[in-house]
Amino acid sequence: MMQERIAWPGLKRNLVAILRGLTFDEVEPVVGGLIEAGFEAIEIPLNSPAPFRSIEAAVRLAPETHYIGAGTVLQVEDVDRLAHVGGRLMVSPNIDAAIIQRASEQGMVTMPGVFSATEALAACKAGASALKFFPASVLGPAGIAAISAILPSGTVIGAVGGVADNQFQAYANVGVRAFGLGSSLYKPGMPAAQVALNAKAAVAAYDAAFAGE
Repeated sequence: MMQERIAWPGLKRNLVAILRGLTFDEVEPVVGGLIEAGFEAIEIPLNSPAPFRSIEAAVRLAPETHYIGAGTVLQVEDVDRLAHVGGRLMVSPNIDAAIIQRASEQGMVTMPGVFSATEALAACKAGASALKFFPASVLGPAGIAAISAILPSGTVIGAVGGVADNQFQAYANVGVRAFGLGSSLYKPGMPAAQVALNAKAAVAAYDAAFAGE
């Protein structure tokens, strides 16, 4: 049975910042720099220190139009905790229909991880807002393009895992419209100023890749 789907939002740029390992003290300078650079979607994975505290702080810092949320969501209970702190984005490494459904019930945008055609179709059936092809570095643009051919029209496809801004154009050429940036954007302990520079470079690369659209 097809679950009700929360549509992927109309962001100016479909870039998701993945801040794995972010500490609470880093939230204001790092998240602030990302927002200033033009990021509208930010994910703090739940295997980071005090993730819900950091997510709550990021939600308060960001404009209401932005999507702040959690990654590595593996339990339905964590969806409820995420909703409690104001999270609007749920990213998971796998497909768990119960988690996707609960997040959708909470009005969240969902982006589960997929690797194969079977998983991609299962995620669509479960009501995913977008698909996170992970690790994209293994599939590459050609692999994602082959799987995309059998997906429902209008499926939002994201490339995550080993993706850097100098690869945006190659993925854009095969219909990928969203990107999750992790270590190419932020690593634990990286100065906030460097994260901001990385973010500005990613935004410029995204704009160049999609300049004709």
